[in-house]
Order: sequence, then structure tokens, then C-alpha cells
Amino acid sequence: MAPEPNRSPLATPDRRIAALRRLIADLGSKLELDLAVRLWDGEAVPLGSRWSGDLALAINDPAAITRLLRKPKTPTLFDLMAEGKIDLEGGSLLAFSDRIGNRRTRGLLKQIDKFAAFRALLPFFFGPGEANPSHAYAGAQTARFEAGRDDTALIQFHYDLSNEFYALFLDPEMVYTCAYFPNGNDSIAEAQQAKLDMICRKLRLQPGDRMLDIGCGWGGLVCHAAQHYGAKAHGVTLSQAQYDFAVAKVKRLGLEDRVTIELRDFRSLEGMEFDKIASIGMYEAIGLDNREGYFRQIRNLLRPRGIYLHHAIARPMKKNEREFRKKRPEFAALVNYIFPGGELDHIGGSTDSMERNGFEIHDTENWREHYGRTCRIWTERLYANRKAAEAEVGAAKTRIWLLYLAGCALAFERGTVCIFQTVATKRTRGPSGLPLTRADLYPPA
Repeated sequence: MAPEPNRSPLATPDRRIAALRRLIADLGSKLELDLAVRLWDGEAVPLGSRWSGDLALAINDPAAITRLLRKPKTPTLFDLMAEGKIDLEGGSLLAFSDRIGNRRTRGLLKQIDKFAAFRALLPFFFGPGEANPSHAYAGAQTARFEAGRDDTALIQFHYDLSNEFYALFLDPEMVYTCAYFPNGNDSIAEAQQAKLDMICRKLRLQPGDRMLDIGCGWGGLVCHAAQHYGAKAHGVTLSQAQYDFAVAKVKRLGLEDRVTIELRDFRSLEGMEFDKIASIGMYEAIGLDNREGYFRQIRNLLRPRGIYLHHAIARPMKKNEREFRKKRPEFAALVNYIFPGGELDHIGGSTDSMERNGFEIHDTENWREHYGRTCRIWTERLYANRKAAEAEVGAAKTRIWLLYLAGCALAFERGTVCIFQTVATKRTRGPSGLPLTRADLYPPA
């Protein structure tokens, strides 16, 4: 008998699907979530009795289960989601997280019929499940600061996707670091302008100040510093796409006499001295073993009592350095798929290293909730523009980036990571040169 028109062979009755449906339904009766799992035959299995019919985890290929059973690791899940074999329907990861709320799943495995689960999953273990080429970075990621590393390849893997791609979720000035929300309900454009202004004020920028922005991105800070504070700003980046955009922006704004941009590793800067230096979201890319050389180079470039602003993501410290350096699977996946070579310090590690290398610490401020809000807005904007993103960088990259941005939002909101702005000066005897209070930075409402 000929198959029915427009009917997929995967929609035919399958004992594996029937057993899997029963297992999912049993799991759902214990979870009682307003979510569902949609299998490759198109049928949705609610995870309880409360499903609204919108959000569902889609398993679009039985090979996804096979691969997860054979290699139950975070990279497997990342690859499956990049390939679309597993997908989120009806919303981003943020929507799913909001729907789950604070519901705990600890102890859930004890409630499941182990024999029934084994019988339901065993046939999938022997099914076809060849992995496609991974979307993770394949090059070397570790090296000491002095020995060098192919940082250009690492940075370009992340930043040179496409300026048009980043424009789909960033603000008009293309600022790709934590925004600052002084009023709580500011737009992303307003919050990024507030951030740039706060950085300039913390640096105590004055007309004519020689300022360096390490990892200047698309030129937002150097242009703001020159336009609004009269600084002579110099930016360096390793991203060709960012460099091209920033140079064009400087020319468009008529700032060639006050702003210079170089496609250059800041470690190679020699014979230059700056009054103020900013590192905004760049420190995460250098690697923990390189932090001493990093701060030493910044000190070499800064005049005595010059001001340095260090803006970097940090993880909470563990009981010792060894425990701290153990990477959770989800963080390791983020590094491999999104930000190769990246590592997060703890705030004590950063400030200790700064002090060892000749800096005096003056202020440290936690912006964690600002970054949670920033990443949530970025996720929502990218999700709304996902079709345009797929056309620009492909469906796989778009899915990975939606996971990445949403995961970052949740990490900052839950406090598993933080972000700090630290103001320091190059230590020397005598007055620091900073005001006795910070009242000018935080005027009364």
C-alpha cells in the first residue's frame, strides 16, 4: 500500500514513541509544569495537567536521545540544539526558566520507575546516532601571557560573526558590555549611554587626557570620551569587524583628531603613556594564568597616579584556588562554543593581582543585577529578530547564541556570577588625586 500523501515515515506507529510518551507523562505527573515535550511525530506530551499549549521542548529526531544516552554531557546537548534536533518552541530559554520558576527537581529520580525508564530508553541506545561536526572552537585555548597565544583567532571566533548580527540585539552604539540602569526602567540605549558616562566620570576624564581603551569593541567608549569629555582616546581591538566599524564611526563623527583605533594586541604597545586606562569586558578573555602579565602591562602604560578602571565578570570564590578553577560543565561549554580562551576570575584574585603589580585599589562596585537586566534585554531582542539572525549567521549559531545570552541572564539574576567595576591608581607616594568622597558619582535622587 502506498503511503498517505504528505505523511512523514516518522509519523507511523512506533513502539519506542509509545513507551517514551508514557515515561514523559509519568515524569510530568510529578513535575506538574506548564510545559510539554513534543516528539518527532508531532505529538506533544504535557509535563503535567497545567500546560497552556504554548511552550514545549521539541525532540525532533530520535537520534537526539541516542546521542544523549551514549554521551550524556553538556556539549552533546549544545550540539543537538545547534543542529535543531532538540529545540525550544514558543519562547527562549528565559521563557522556559520563568515558567519553571523555583520548582526543585531534587529527589525526582527516586520517584521514577527505574525499570520502566530502562525499558523505554533501551531501544534508543542502539539506534543510529552519529554526531555531526561540532560547532565548538577547535583551536588551542591556553598559553601563558609572555609566551603568547593565537588570541586573534580566539577573539575573531566570537566577535567577527557579523556586525549586522550584533546590531540585531545591541543598542545603536553597538556597546557589548553590561549596561547601567540608574532608573531601573531605562531602555537599552539609555542604559548604555549611562554606562559610558559613568565610566568616564569614574576615570575623572578631563579635556586633553590621554585615554586607552583595551578591547575597544565597536568604538562606543572612545567616541563618547572624546565627544563629551574632550579626551584624546586610543582604542585597540583584535577583531577585524570591530576595527572596520570603529574606524568608520570615528570618521563619520569627525573625531579623527581626538580618536585613534588600532587593530593590535595591547601587549605590543610600547613607548606610550596614558593618563587614564579602561578595560571593559576584556579581562575575561586573557586566562587566569595571564593575569600577572596583564596588570603589569597596564601599569607600564599608565602614568604615576593615573587612573585605571577594571570592568570584568567574576565568579564567587570557592574554599581554595584549586576548587575555584574547576569548571562547571555549562561554563566549559560556554567557553568552547562561544568565548574560546575565556576564564572568569574571582574579585579577590583580580584585586590581589592588581596590588601585587603596583596599583592602589579605591573602589569596587558590583553591577550584577545590571548585567542580568542587560542580558535579558539582549536575549529578547535577538529572539524577536531570530529569522534575520539565521539569515546572517545561520540557524545553528543563532540557537547557540540564544542559549548563551539567556544562560548569562539567568546566571547574573541568580547570583552564580557577578560583575565588578574596580577603580585603581598607579601607586606612588603622596595623595591619590581622587576626591575624598564619591558624592558626585551618586547624587541624591
